[in-house]
Amino acid sequence: MMMTEKKAAIQASNAPAAIGPYSQAIRVGNLVFTSGQVAIDPATGQLVAGGIEEQTHRVLQNLQTVLAAAGLEFSRVVKTTVYLKDMAHFAAMNAIYAEYFQTQNSPSPARSTVEVARLPKDALVEIELIAC
Repeated sequence: MMMTEKKAAIQASNAPAAIGPYSQAIRVGNLVFTSGQVAIDPATGQLVAGGIEEQTHRVLQNLQTVLAAAGLEFSRVVKTTVYLKDMAHFAAMNAIYAEYFQTQNSPSPARSTVEVARLPKDALVEIELIAC
């Protein structure tokens, strides 16, 4: 099957810039695929201070900014993937995550969560998502 929809980059000037050859997000048709976000403060370009709670908030704020640049919000998210440096952080991450997704007037997105050996900038959490 041939893809007929063109892909377009989404760029949010007030979210962390890509640190490699990738886009913050790509739109294909009515789907938006974000790159994984870590807890980089867009004002400083540095990882935010603090632990898993602070990092999870920053990651979700960065994703919210990228979605807004695509004209979307968290209620339009259908799938997330969460990468944790340590699965012991799951409950704390999940509590913050719930603040962003359980307040919407739509079902929470499908989600996968995995523990990884290392994340960019030695972050504790990275999240990517798909929205429509």
